Amino acid sequence: MINPDLKWLLKRGVAETIVESELLKLLKSGKPLRLKQGFDPSCPDIHLGHVVGLRKLRQFQQLGHRVILIVGDWTAQIGDPSGVSTTRAMLSAEEVQANAKTYMEQFFKVVDKEKTEVRWQSEWFSDFALDDVIRLTSKFTVAQFLAREDFAKRYSSGRPIAITELLYPLLQAYDSVAIEADVEFGGTDQKFNCLVGRELQQMVGQPPQQVFLVPLLVGTDGNQKMSKSLGNYIGVDELPSEVYGKIMSIPDSLIIDYLELVTDIPDEEIAEFKTQIANQSVNPMTVKKRLAYEIVAQFHSVQAAGEAEEHFARVFQKGEVPDEAVVMINAPTKVDSTLSAELTNAGLTKSRSEARRLLTQGAIEIDGETVTEDLVIALIKKGSIIKVGKRRFAKIADN
Repeated sequence: MINPDLKWLLKRGVAETIVESELLKLLKSGKPLRLKQGFDPSCPDIHLGHVVGLRKLRQFQQLGHRVILIVGDWTAQIGDPSGVSTTRAMLSAEEVQANAKTYMEQFFKVVDKEKTEVRWQSEWFSDFALDDVIRLTSKFTVAQFLAREDFAKRYSSGRPIAITELLYPLLQAYDSVAIEADVEFGGTDQKFNCLVGRELQQMVGQPPQQVFLVPLLVGTDGNQKMSKSLGNYIGVDELPSEVYGKIMSIPDSLIIDYLELVTDIPDEEIAEFKTQIANQSVNPMTVKKRLAYEIVAQFHSVQAAGEAEEHFARVFQKGEVPDEAVVMINAPTKVDSTLSAELTNAGLTKSRSEARRLLTQGAIEIDGETVTEDLVIALIKKGSIIKVGKRRFAKIADN
């Protein structure tokens, strides 16, 4: 009989465990386990899709186990093709370092830093010689790797697969050998790579790692897995009002999944929400507000969650422009300064190119009217309200 705590750990927010009976035996042994979590710093930011697995790591840490965080400074330069149909561009070492710094700052918003050991792949791969690569590649066949779903699809349709991409699962597998992992964590799209690690460990005489797979969180579009490249993500480092607003924009069909995967709301309460939504005894927006509140509180604070809730009600339900949310755009130093330049200076867009892209997409309004041209700021009347995207506001200063 599994005790309730372990049952919750192994069932809530879990897609598959390989092999559950073996993992359960390890958990009952009292031995502190080495939990492998690798990441490729191909992007600097973490979103809620990453959080699904990170929350499980934190739960294991609370039972006394240790996370071994592997920074994939080698594999990031190759790029894991999971879910993509083309060969990925290789990153420079400088890009990898910059992304890793930001990623880890956000990673430790969820995972306990004191119970985490950070390792870089370059610790073992920088000394790899050609004969080491040949020995590693000799342990697996091309046929085995073409059985991987994304490789198989590309091969059958005649799309290119770089030889470097075939190395990716081998390098990830060798990470498990290098740190002697007991359990590797990943999304369901990482199943093949994790199993290669399990197999390689057995080949070199190590106990095979257990594989702990979590579901892929569907993004705000309601169709595809959450991804920054698809623009359907909710970043953990975004402003509370932005996180709250994005949560409120998800389809009702995703509410229960989000409650289960990225909150600590008890199973019984989630089951009740599910029943109420199904029999229409509750407005889904009411449950969604609870979800948004919980997530903002998790990454910011209870106070921030309350303020974000109030902001949403005032701006999006009552149609008001909140004074505290308005960024004042001061009179430009140059008379020919443009809207894109001033929005960037005010921090409402990351760059002028982003501002111009939003203009082209019709995502910027001035006093309720959509604008698509990069206007000279002096031509916009004082006191005008500028709306950028769905949740960002600016105001042209009156003086």
